[in-house]
Amino acid sequence: MELSIFNAIHDLAGKSRLLDFLGVFFADYSGYALILAAVAIIAMENDWRKRFLNASLVALSLIISRGLITEIIRAFYHRLRPFLALGFDPLVAEINHGAFPSGHAAFYFALAGAIWLLDRSWGRRFFFIAFLIGLARIFVGVHWPLDILGGALVGVSSVWISRKILNVR
Repeated sequence: MELSIFNAIHDLAGKSRLLDFLGVFFADYSGYALILAAVAIIAMENDWRKRFLNASLVALSLIISRGLITEIIRAFYHRLRPFLALGFDPLVAEINHGAFPSGHAAFYFALAGAIWLLDRSWGRRFFFIAFLIGLARIFVGVHWPLDILGGALVGVSSVWISRKILNVR
């Protein structure tokens, strides 16, 4: 089933220059805009204590998701990336470490979750872009669908953990 989902998404690659451009853009570059937007959202807070707490929530969520949980899972579980398992060239630079969970999904879903706690409206937008990033990572051929789902779960879980550690409501 996962292979069928992967093929349904990845088989669209190479059919349209515009679609390929969008896939590469979302897979590799759109995340930078999310990071800049998150910095702006945090910076707009007038109370320096609340601004510091917001920045701490975002930073801790990202560290826990991408720096700890993702790397711990990858240390014990290695899964080949689709382009290696299926023998094709991905649309983005090749990566040769494990695929599960997706580090991009873990990072950007953690960022979206933390922003959602700060501002629901912006958080929904961040989740939508994080979803597009995950979809694009499948499209370009560097992740399986379950890699993205696993990364998303890691990201959202890290926000919950960070919230508990920092006692944020």
